[in-house]
Amino acid sequence: MTDTIVAIATPPGRGGVGMVRVSGKSLADFGYTLCRRTLTPRLALHTRFLDGVDHVIDDGIALYFASPASFTGEDVLELHTHGSPMVLQTLVRRCIELGARHAEPGEFTRRAYLNGKMDLAQAEAVADVIDAATESAARAAVRSLTGEFSARIRTLQDRLIRLRMFVEATLDFPEEDVEFLESERARDQLSDARTALEHVLAEAGRGQLLHDGIRIVLAGEPNVGKSSLLNALAGDEIAIVTPIAGTTRDTVRSRVSLKGLPAEIVDTAGLRETADPIEIIGIERTRAAIADADLALVLVDTDATVPDRLLAELPVNLPRIVVRNKIDVAAHEAHADDRGVWLSAKTGDGVELLIEAITASVGFNYREEGGFMARERHVTALRAALSHLDAAFAHLDYVALELFAEELRLAHESLGAITGEFTADDLLGEIFSRFCIGK
Repeated sequence: MTDTIVAIATPPGRGGVGMVRVSGKSLADFGYTLCRRTLTPRLALHTRFLDGVDHVIDDGIALYFASPASFTGEDVLELHTHGSPMVLQTLVRRCIELGARHAEPGEFTRRAYLNGKMDLAQAEAVADVIDAATESAARAAVRSLTGEFSARIRTLQDRLIRLRMFVEATLDFPEEDVEFLESERARDQLSDARTALEHVLAEAGRGQLLHDGIRIVLAGEPNVGKSSLLNALAGDEIAIVTPIAGTTRDTVRSRVSLKGLPAEIVDTAGLRETADPIEIIGIERTRAAIADADLALVLVDTDATVPDRLLAELPVNLPRIVVRNKIDVAAHEAHADDRGVWLSAKTGDGVELLIEAITASVGFNYREEGGFMARERHVTALRAALSHLDAAFAHLDYVALELFAEELRLAHESLGAITGEFTADDLLGEIFSRFCIGK
């Protein structure tokens, strides 16, 4: 990590302003060569950026952040120019001439993590803020970035550290095991730690929904209103709607926010017997979308029964909600009961009831504020820690302090994997490779 890296930090394409970021050691001379002016830390300088023969690349703003008071913990230059892709690329080439190299995806944030500017959960939250698909997801990601999730993990670790401290001190005196358990209220402390961990795990589950979102497939026979429902949920005319059966012949996808829950809704070709070779391909894609879904909305006409053939297409373990469409034709009221949700995709009557049913089916309480962003690996680590605490309880029953101590250590280690305290290098590579270049 002694080399200097450079990348364009703004999105591809033209814009009013673009920015090139440089990070490395001792960049004061680097900045002087580029601008022919001395850069003062944390002072915006209006300057010209020059090439190797002192021709002007562009006129812009240079910001110099001296180590360690920077994003990466190294010297950092932020070079703000006009948002021309050619200008930005020329400026990057000039920086490479001066000794920098192209940054890898996520390398700036990885350096910030390795230099102790943030922990691993906060580093991941940088990408989550950028990728947030809903306002709720963005707020949760910012809370993780500012350390709320990490603080909850450290509080859990502190509980385990206090308990481990007394256990380790007692291991050399086996005749005092029972006295230790009674005097230090080991069972009560462990129970309190487990309860706190369960609360964090529940919040992390909600955070994972905000991070991953859900994939919803619209399934049904032709002409039951799948495309109309997609348009109603998306709030736009995404799919073509006609009274002709078989209009949708391919999957149509739309990303939406369902009361803050990110969702991808997949409209599909109607499932029926057909000899049309194009429709057959569409039906096969419907089956693939069903296999990849987290939730199926099974559409039928208002008073129809769900066809056995349609039910046979759904995996047994795939959650589903029956949507009874076209209440505007059958003169029914919009409502939800144990037979499904009754609505009109055409008029929108009852669509809010369906959204309520969807969020409830995946355990997403949109009325809850607060919380933090979480990823699958965080939830997995929390579940592993919970499993180790349960095993520790079993060892308490037999006063097996060595095994009790080992389970506490493993639980502590599982929590440490979330913040990067115990993290393999290959996992770091996997995490940061998913970042955009320039971040």
